[in-house]
Amino acid sequence: MKNILFVASECVPFIKTGGLADVVGALPGALNRNQYDVRVVLPNYRCIKPSLREKFHYLMHFNMDLGELGSVYVGVMEYEHEGIKYYFIDNEHYFSDPKPYGDLHWDIEKFCYFSKAALAILPVIGFHPDVIHCHDWQAGLVPVFLHTLFKPNPFFQNIRTVMTIHNLRFQGVWDIPTIKMYTGLPDWVFTPDRLEFKKDANMLKGGLVFADRITTVSRTYAEEIKLQYYGEGLDGLLRAKADSLSGIVNGIDYRAYDPERDSKLPEHYGVTSFKQGKAACKAALQQELDLGHDPNVMLIGMITRLTDQKGLDLLTYVLERLLGSAVQLVVIGTGDAGYENLLRRCEWEHHGQVSACIMFDEARAHQLYAAADAILMPSRFEPCGLTQLIAMRYGALPIVRETGGLCDTVQPFNEIENTGTGFSFACYNADDMLNVINYAQKVYYDNRPAWDEMVRRAMQADFSWNNSAREYERLYDSLR
Repeated sequence: MKNILFVASECVPFIKTGGLADVVGALPGALNRNQYDVRVVLPNYRCIKPSLREKFHYLMHFNMDLGELGSVYVGVMEYEHEGIKYYFIDNEHYFSDPKPYGDLHWDIEKFCYFSKAALAILPVIGFHPDVIHCHDWQAGLVPVFLHTLFKPNPFFQNIRTVMTIHNLRFQGVWDIPTIKMYTGLPDWVFTPDRLEFKKDANMLKGGLVFADRITTVSRTYAEEIKLQYYGEGLDGLLRAKADSLSGIVNGIDYRAYDPERDSKLPEHYGVTSFKQGKAACKAALQQELDLGHDPNVMLIGMITRLTDQKGLDLLTYVLERLLGSAVQLVVIGTGDAGYENLLRRCEWEHHGQVSACIMFDEARAHQLYAAADAILMPSRFEPCGLTQLIAMRYGALPIVRETGGLCDTVQPFNEIENTGTGFSFACYNADDMLNVINYAQKVYYDNRPAWDEMVRRAMQADFSWNNSAREYERLYDSLR
């Protein structure tokens, strides 16, 4: 039996702001429980739903030195969910905010504390991991602490670490004196070959330097981040550590995303019944959003953060030309105020053709996956992306830019060989994007049998955690 410890800042069903929570929530349960004892350490945020928090039970507490901040309280709560044991680091000073993240300076201090506490609780709870799997910058100092302040303690010998990058853009960067004050780490770690980054300290970089293995969430993204354009200043380090860097594409929870059983849908459907089922879901959504009721119109959806990273600048450039064609557009998401206001105005000017849902509503997102004919994802970069995987599961064909996980998971339509599960374009260019959308429209309206075959292939593709979990198991087993 191999002991695996996940350390992360969020996890479904407890707290979620993005795809990281889905991964940490699903992967432990997908690993072989006969071979791996997997446990998860999370912050005990006060914003976790009371219905869950009231089930946690107190395990113990102790005091821990935290750099120049002195002795701080560490409480440990415990809860078992679907056979996985979760430990919650309890400290009201750090985790009582209404949201898990906020001011970066405060987050830096909070996750310095969390990373050290995640190690400090292990001898107390009596769990010695063979592998600690750290996720994103919030857990980046775990490998650093393990190889420095915790190294003299015999309990912490023979522990290997994996550092997973979910999005390289976010790194936890602050000035060296502050990080040193919050951690008590020795001077020798704040050098250019370790934590120092453009004269500041970089928590993610520390994790990448000290980890035994580095993974990211798709094979293509693992290659992209070794290039200057995608590397966010760490491309040189990632090229140097290329032998220990790999990409494993994320999966999705097929229980949570199942059009045959999804309680949020007005009608259920599967691979053999998607025509009728999706038509009913489209009609229901058109009525709810006050779109023109037209069963034959191509409905394009976007479920996204409204930012440049997600390609909203491309959409803005071609929006009027796109709406000059026979499509309906539904966008769900929040983000930059400029894009939010643009979409609100667009809905007002194109009433009956455009719906801008400036919010995140989980139920409506499920309904859009089921109703949409296509889901647009023109990302500037996309480490993995879950939206395209969910879309295919629901028979909505992805239209994507060929980057990161989008490139790895969406096979572009080939009309000669009648293959593919969606549509793609290579260059980050608005006209290229519009050309591919127009091509998708042509297939949808003029070659419906080919479109329907593509929907079937997309729905039958396996993007559950089964394959990815086996890759993580091989990774863990390679660490001796």
